[in-house]
Amino acid sequence: DPRGTYTCEVKKDNKKASLQVHYRMCQNCIEVDAPTISGIVIADVVATVFLAVAVYCVTGHDKGRLSRGEDHGGGTAGASLG
Repeated sequence: DPRGTYTCEVKKDNKKASLQVHYRMCQNCIEVDAPTISGIVIADVVATVFLAVAVYCVTGHDKGRLSRGEDHGGGTAGASLG
């Protein structure tokens, strides 16, 4: 327990200096070691991949709708006149 008052004395000049130390432990702290960090990183990667797949699936199902440019054209692009 490092709490307390520490004193420094200079014998030559007969001077003293004091330092009071307060030490407080965290009550809700957890120890973060390598396996815990690895688990957090893996869970983050899995969640990111899952979110990317979900976004891809949601946006990929809109292929049945025609865009404005496709329904007003009336002709085929790249057709040659001849």
